[in-house]
Parts: sequence; C-alpha cells; structure tokens
Amino acid sequence: MSHLFEPIKLRDLVIRNRAWVSPMCQYSATDGVPNDWHFVHLGQFATGGAGLIIAEATAVVPEGRISPGDTGLWNDEQVAAWQRINDFAHQQGAATGVQLAHAGRKASTSAPWEGGHSLSPSEGGWQTVSSTNEAFGDLAAPRALTEAEVAELPGRFAAAARRAEQAGFDVVELHFAHGYLAHQFYSPLVNDRTDRYGGDFDNRVRVLLEITEAVREAWPADRPLFVRISATDWVEGGWTGEDSVRLSRLLAERGVDLVDVSTGGAVPKADIPVRAGYQVRFARQVRTEADVPTGAVGLITSPEQAEEIVASGSADAVLLGRELLRDPHWPLHAADRLHADNIWPKQYERARRG
Repeated sequence: MSHLFEPIKLRDLVIRNRAWVSPMCQYSATDGVPNDWHFVHLGQFATGGAGLIIAEATAVVPEGRISPGDTGLWNDEQVAAWQRINDFAHQQGAATGVQLAHAGRKASTSAPWEGGHSLSPSEGGWQTVSSTNEAFGDLAAPRALTEAEVAELPGRFAAAARRAEQAGFDVVELHFAHGYLAHQFYSPLVNDRTDRYGGDFDNRVRVLLEITEAVREAWPADRPLFVRISATDWVEGGWTGEDSVRLSRLLAERGVDLVDVSTGGAVPKADIPVRAGYQVRFARQVRTEADVPTGAVGLITSPEQAEEIVASGSADAVLLGRELLRDPHWPLHAADRLHADNIWPKQYERARRG
C-alpha cells in the first residue's frame, strides 16, 4: 500500500491522501475577491485528485496584501466568492484550506510579471508596516507598528478565520513564513524592537502565539489549524531549525495540528542551497523533535520522491507547488505509478489507461 495515498485524519477532518496543494499566489483578484481564474485554478486540483487544496496567501486586512491583486477575507463579498470555489472542490472529494496572511514590509508591490516593485499611492500602493522601519531590499521602507497596533493583530486574524468558516474552508493555515509580517517578528535578523514584542526568543514569538490562540478560539474545534513557518533564515545569526522545534512545541500546545515547514525569505541575500527536497530535513526535524505532524515542501516532483518522504516519516504530507502547475492531475498519475487507489472523475475515466 502507498503511504502517500493513505487517508489522514486531523481532528474530525479526513483527507483522502497526503498529496496536497501548496498555497500559490495568483495576483489576480480585484479588491480581495477571488474570481473565475481562482475557480478554475483551484478547481483543477480538485478534479486532479489532490487531498487538500490550500488557497493562496489571503490577507486579513487590505494593507496586508502582497499586491493589489491578492485575495482577502475581510468582507462578505470575499466570503461568498470563496464559498463557490469550496463547494466545487468538496463535490470532487477534496478538502480545502486557506492561508491567512499579512505581508508586512513585503506588501504593496506589483505582480511578479510587472517587476514586483513597491507601488506608490498613485499606483494603487500604500504605506507598509512591520516589526521594524528597515526596508526589505529595494522595497519601500515600512513603518514600525506600535505596541498597541501589534496587539490588534490577533483579532484581525481571528475575524478572518471566522469568515473562513463561513466560506466553507476545512483548514486554516497561518502564514508565519517567507519573510512576511509574522516572520518579521520572530527572525532576529529583522526584529529590532525593544518593547515586549522584541529582543529574546519569547518576546519575538509572542505575537505569533497570540495570533494562534485567537484563531484557535475562533476556528471550530473540530477543524484543523495549520501554521507555515520558515525553519531557517539560511543566514548566520538568523532563525534556526532548533528555534523552529521550540516554536513548534509552543504552537502545538496552543492547538496547532500540523506545521507546514518551509524556509527562507526574511532577508534578500541568503545563500539557499536549492535542490530537490532541500527543505525536507527541516520537516523531519520538527516532526521528530517537536512531536507534531508536519508537511514537507520544496522541489518535490516525482511520485517516488513524495512516497519516500511520507513512508520514511520525514513528514505526514507533501505540499506541491510548481509541479502541480505543470500537471494539475499529478495526484491521479502518481497513484497509478504507485499502484494506489485514487478516484478519477467519471468524466475522465476514459483517459485513465493509455
């Protein structure tokens, strides 16, 4: 039996397999509202056999968007648009999740294909905020949040989680990775605060734990809560795998059901050894040492590679990004390669065997 295609139960949610869709920004929404592009983009993964589809980084407030084209969950119009997408995915047997996010100092930028540069107010941009007033690379400098403003963040995330429930999502994932706002607090390379949210480890992770507690209280008890972290900054003096283990234990104590383990993004110049499966060892470290389920991500491409990750106990699931953009039906093809069961849509059965 294939380990990759065994169901997994987290709280009351049973996910049909462990081949999941990683959140991938599309920069294609209007005023935070997902549209037909998102319906087709995410819907294809449901018909393609993915177990869990996690929608892109979705801002909890307008100023938390990476770009004006990012999706959001701060109003009812957004809820209704997400509900349509979730309904379709559920009809295909897939579970759905949403990654709640705030981009911090990496917000207010143009789409990658437009250069990814900071946008001025005349271009539709806005003042960014962060743990610091130091800029990320060539982006515009942010304004450091006041202590009172930081204390408001948990409520913003909790409100978005309640809207995620209304929209029909099965999973909420908190985006604490890739150099976005939460990571700007816990990375010692970025956080230069001297108040209760800066300084030592406990202070730097304080707002993360406050957000987690607020969301766990707002999110239904029978539905899983995930967190994505960057397990290392890949820079001397930065965040480490050992720090990630310590944080993951604290998150698990607060009701987090799975840690989605990625890396990097805090600073623009990091020497990252990008290669096939280069981040898997961090998922294994967190899973083993923090005793919490993990997801592995990063240049996972072949069914055999994904199978080995799960079978070896390195992670409980794999999250695929670019490979699913190349082949949205990867899980169906992988199941056939691994001699596992996966239900093809009846409309596609004629193509199952060449």
